[in-house]
Amino acid sequence: QVQLVESGGGLVQAGGSLRLSCAVSGRTSNNYVMGWFRRAPGKEREFVTAITWRSEITIYADSVKGRFTISRDNAKNTVDLQMNSLKPEDTAVYYCAAAPFINKDPQKINYWGQGTQVTVSS
Repeated sequence: QVQLVESGGGLVQAGGSLRLSCAVSGRTSNNYVMGWFRRAPGKEREFVTAITWRSEITIYADSVKGRFTISRDNAKNTVDLQMNSLKPEDTAVYYCAAAPFINKDPQKINYWGQGTQVTVSS
């Protein structure tokens, strides 16, 4: 089992920045790919970004490429999401996710955090 706990959400004006963090506990030695998904009001949960165990591969949704940066610290068991140049359309609940492989399909994710709200005002 892997437990994921997000923090760092909040309210920010358009153009601002937020940093989300995910604390990972449990079977952290399983070399999981870590990622972030989000669910905007009235929409399906969607992939945002993912990072492999040694951070050798990072991938991003086109909508956040160049604005968001994912990073991880395996010694501290944390995964961070730096979000810059935020837009109102980034408003969503953001979920930390863990899986054995990179996967953009929420149905194939093994573990989820409880989510943290990010609201971007115009």
